[in-house]
Amino acid sequence: MWTLGIESTAHTLSFGLVDSEGIPFPSSSATIRPEKGGIHPREAADHHKDCAAKLLFDLLDSNSLSVSDISAVAYSQGPGLGPCLRIGAAIARGLSAKLDAPLIGVNHCVAHIEIGRQQCGCDDPVLLYVSGGNTQVIARLEGKYRVLGETLDIGIGNMLDKFARAQGIPFPGGPVIEKLAATWLKENPDCDMEGLELPYAVRGMDLAFSGVLTAALRLVENGKPLGAVCWSLQEHVFSACVEVAERALAHTGKTELLLGGGVACNNRLRTMCDLMCTERESFSYAPPRMYCIDNGTMIAMLGWLELGSGRITEFTSSAIDQYLRTDQTPIIWA
Repeated sequence: MWTLGIESTAHTLSFGLVDSEGIPFPSSSATIRPEKGGIHPREAADHHKDCAAKLLFDLLDSNSLSVSDISAVAYSQGPGLGPCLRIGAAIARGLSAKLDAPLIGVNHCVAHIEIGRQQCGCDDPVLLYVSGGNTQVIARLEGKYRVLGETLDIGIGNMLDKFARAQGIPFPGGPVIEKLAATWLKENPDCDMEGLELPYAVRGMDLAFSGVLTAALRLVENGKPLGAVCWSLQEHVFSACVEVAERALAHTGKTELLLGGGVACNNRLRTMCDLMCTERESFSYAPPRMYCIDNGTMIAMLGWLELGSGRITEFTSSAIDQYLRTDQTPIIWA
């Protein structure tokens, strides 16, 4: 009895599995990497359509399974890019109908939380969700994951990619920015923020990154070293995220912080969260990096949880919702 998960919200198509006990298995994934510019939704959807069959059979072969071993099919119902979501939903419906297996449409954002909880063993954390399209601080209250604060404009990952792209750095830009920042700090251990100041992104419990992006681009245009600007950019925006996360911990009285989303792969962000939680006598958790980035296994995990709690998605209710909110999903399994 295996639950298949299909992730297709944006640049990545991914198939993942959990077994009958809810044990996750590594995903089979492919990511579109444009030579220039950002992600075009229809081009990404075409990419997903073209590589779907190979990814699925690679996943099954690597686990010595056949299609008939799949007992349930979960897919990202939202949020995300409409054309990409529709590809994943269409694949899920087809497999569900062919195999006569239950169909479960799940919330992509909630899937990040649940795979993190499973991998890290935390119970009731505040989630700092930092990805390309989303930046939110989230906590569970009265049967739903509530958004306590979020970006007012663009996601932190999107901002980092935009900055990188302006410097000729291909997608994904975040890991290159991290490397440039670390190299600058190693070569200039006594550096400070003089001449590298940027706007601070906190707006109460919310964040905003467009102004920080514009100011960082201007620093480069004015001749500041790229590595120095990368360092300053990370320090400013990560400090803002950690500040909001700390405020959420204080507000809710919780003692666990969980990182999720692709930007949670960043070592500097992980270190800053560790330091903050240590000072608060709390605990900071970050799942393995393969479960921070978009992956099919987290979709399978949430599908397995929801199916075990008695929820399935009828075909008539299986349409995607690219604007699905984190707090729209009842947490019936917790």
